[in-house]
Amino acid sequence: MSETLSISTPDGNFDVYVAYPAQTPAPAVVVIQEIFGINADMRETCDEYARQGYVALCPDLFWRLQPNVELTDRTEAEWQQAFKLYQAFDVNLGVEDIAATIGFARTLPQMQGKIGSVGFCLGGLLSFLTAAHTDVDASVSYYGGGTDQHLSELPKIKVPLMLHLAEEDEYIDANARNAILAAVQGHANVEAFTYPGCNHAFARNQGAHFDAAAAQLANGRTAEFFRKHLK
Repeated sequence: MSETLSISTPDGNFDVYVAYPAQTPAPAVVVIQEIFGINADMRETCDEYARQGYVALCPDLFWRLQPNVELTDRTEAEWQQAFKLYQAFDVNLGVEDIAATIGFARTLPQMQGKIGSVGFCLGGLLSFLTAAHTDVDASVSYYGGGTDQHLSELPKIKVPLMLHLAEEDEYIDANARNAILAAVQGHANVEAFTYPGCNHAFARNQGAHFDAAAAQLANGRTAEFFRKHLK
């Protein structure tokens, strides 16, 4: 079962897609969007986490710019709109909205226990920052663009963190990837994996660069990570 609810903040209200597991109460996972809004990919991702036994919440992080954005990676016009939103997006306010989503999750009667975050692309960076700046219990980042520019936040991250990076990522070049990998060395709470031959967004459901084998491997690692740290 799923529904769209509203979260109230001092700045205004925004929507959140919520998918529920068959058995509740349950731990929660905040699913953090790419630059395309809460689209079919994000809803399917939430539904999959619900099948795994979590209350899954995907907040509308573009609400301050344009509420209820729903785009795909299939047309040039949608890409242009997505990049325009990305360029106008305030990362710090996004983290505040994720913190509000975590707080909201704790009020749901269907939710009990720990809360994780998982993000993709822009959401991958935000999941990394969520680990540094909120009371989340564990975080996963898929190909978080710009993470290399925020590595000074790493010492603030005390919770378990998993990173998935594509080796042929057109948005995270080898220098950026290597900087991330070097920075996390020696941090016992951080696991990082790279995926040879994969482009950015290799785990996007029905995405242009979807790689079934790599997605299955990364998603399996994430599922085990959350079983270990949230349940």
